[in-house]
Amino acid sequence: MKMQNPDLQQKIAEAIANPKNMGEMASADAVGAVGSPNCGDMVRMWVKFKEENGKKVIDRATFQAFGCETAIAVASLATEMIKGKTVDEAFALSGQELARDLGPLPPMKIHCGELVEGALRSALRPTVVSNPKPLVSQTGAGTLLDSFASSATATKPVKMVFLKEGE
Repeated sequence: MKMQNPDLQQKIAEAIANPKNMGEMASADAVGAVGSPNCGDMVRMWVKFKEENGKKVIDRATFQAFGCETAIAVASLATEMIKGKTVDEAFALSGQELARDLGPLPPMKIHCGELVEGALRSALRPTVVSNPKPLVSQTGAGTLLDSFASSATATKPVKMVFLKEGE
């Protein structure tokens, strides 16, 4: 589906050509994931914290997004935007704010920002990952769904939140 705004298309193409912070983070303090049963998109986000001036702030964030290019672009921007923010500051960001640098998203793409928002909020909730498992084996075999299934037997299962359209 082609978007009407050429500037938005250009910004998404640039973000896809050079995504920031894509991939797993082995030393993550927290991880969150969301998926949309309506479109099939999934976003998983890893977060690492540090102490700065007596506050716990986000030092680094990475992501994996499966689905449309807009979700990948928003996730890439979001991982940069949240650096240095406290948990409360990052948790308060809306999907629209996370996608702000792309410009206004068309109605059929708003859910992409909401997916990234959901993955970030899922990661920032009090669940802390002590030993995150990789999503894909070293040989490249396996899928995100396989990872979720195998983590169900782990001591700290992955929390996945499915969003209803419009949330």
